[in-house]
Amino acid sequence: MLLDYFWRFWYTVGMLDYHFIVENLDAVKKNIENRFMKADADAVVRLYRNRADATTELQHLQQQRNATAAAMKAKVEPAERNRLIEEGKRLKDAISAAETELARIESDLEYEARRIPNMAHPDAPVGKEDKDSLEVKRVGSPRVFDFEPADHVQLGQSLDIIDFDAGTKVSGTKFYYLKNEGVFLELGLVRYALDILQKNGFTPFITPDIAKESILEGIGFNPRGPESNVYTLENEDSCLVGTAEITLGGYYSDTVLPKEKFPLRLAGLSHCFRREAGAAGQFSKGLYRVHQFTKLEMFIYCLPEQADRMHEELRSIEEEIFSGLDIPFRVVDTCTGDLGAPAYRKWDLEAWMPGRNGGEWGEVTSTSNCTDYQARRLNVKFKDDDGKNRFVYMLNGTAVAISRAMVALLENFQESDGSVRIPEKLIPYCGFSVINPS
Repeated sequence: MLLDYFWRFWYTVGMLDYHFIVENLDAVKKNIENRFMKADADAVVRLYRNRADATTELQHLQQQRNATAAAMKAKVEPAERNRLIEEGKRLKDAISAAETELARIESDLEYEARRIPNMAHPDAPVGKEDKDSLEVKRVGSPRVFDFEPADHVQLGQSLDIIDFDAGTKVSGTKFYYLKNEGVFLELGLVRYALDILQKNGFTPFITPDIAKESILEGIGFNPRGPESNVYTLENEDSCLVGTAEITLGGYYSDTVLPKEKFPLRLAGLSHCFRREAGAAGQFSKGLYRVHQFTKLEMFIYCLPEQADRMHEELRSIEEEIFSGLDIPFRVVDTCTGDLGAPAYRKWDLEAWMPGRNGGEWGEVTSTSNCTDYQARRLNVKFKDDDGKNRFVYMLNGTAVAISRAMVALLENFQESDGSVRIPEKLIPYCGFSVINPS
C-alpha cells in the first residue's frame, strides 16, 4: 500500500514543491532523515504560510490604495481631499514595507526549500555508507593472477603513460599528465563509447567547461561554501563544471519542449573539475579521485511515464560499454545516504580493480533518475494533451569517466612482463594491442 502511495504522488507531483511539502510533511522529514541530510521542512511549511499571509496583506493594502486613488478623482471637500492625500502617503509606505517583508519571506522560503532533497524511491536501500547499498547484478569474474599485480600508479609510471609528479609540480596534487599511448587510450575510450551512444540514438555534444551558478543550482549542485565540491571563478557568476550533466541539463532551461520529441537523448563530452575536498588515502589513490578528468555523460529529457524505462536504458548502455571492455563489474542499488540531493534512484557500476587495496570494487559509472526535481529549478516543461505546461523528467548517466575506466583497464589487463593488453573491441580505436614497459 505504501509503495503504491509513493508511486502515485511521484508521478503527479515530482519535485518537492511547496504544496507537496505542506501536504506530506511527515514523509518529507522521514526522507531527509533517511538521506542523512540537513534540511528544515518545518521551516518551509512555516514560511509558506507566512508568504500566503503576507501576500494577502499586500493585496489588501493595494486594494485600499486603489480605492483611495479613485476617491481622489471625485469632487470632495478640501478637508476630505487632504485626508485622502495623507492616507495615500500612509498606504504607499505600508505597501513598500509589505513588499519588502514579502520579498524577505520569499527569499528565506526559497533558501530552505532548496536544501530539501528529492524524495527517494521506496525500494532504495536505506543507509549511509557504501556497505548499505545493495548489489543486484554481477558481470564477469575477477581475474586470478599468477603473479603479484601492480596498481595503476605503478603501471602508469613503468609504461611511461601517466606522470603524476609533473602534474603535481605544474598544477598541484591530484593533477596528472597523460603521455605516449595514454593519450591514444583516452581518445580511444571516448570514441568507443561515443559509437555505442550514437548507435543508441544519442546526439553528441562537446559542452562548455564553464556554467553559470544559476545553472549549477538548478541541477542541484551547491557552488559555494566550504563543503562545495565546485571550483568557482573569482569575481564571476560562474563555475568550472564537475560533469556535463550541468551543461546538458541547462541546455533547455526556460524552454517548453514539444511532447512528440521525447525522449531526447544527449551525450556530452567535457572536462570535469572537482575539488574533492577531504579526499585522501588508498581509496583515492592515483587516477581514482583527481581534480580534472575527461568524461562522456548521457542525459535524457523525457515524459514522466517514460522515466523508469529510460533509467533502465541508461544502465544497460553502461553495462554494454564495460561488458565490451571485458572488465568485471557489479551493479548496486545506491543507498539513500549516497544518492545526492537530486536523485530519486541511482544505479552504480563498480568495476573490479586488482590494485585497489589488494583487489576491490570501485565505482566507474552511475545513472540517476532525478524525476522533475531539476526541471522545476531550470524551468524545463512540455505541453500535455490538455494544453497544460508540465515539468519534464531528467535522467543522467556516465558513459565513461576516462580516469576510472583507465584504472580498471590497466589493472585488469596487465601481464607478468609489465605490459598491458588492450581489450579487443578497443584496439581499432587505439591503433595498438599492447602497451609495453618503457
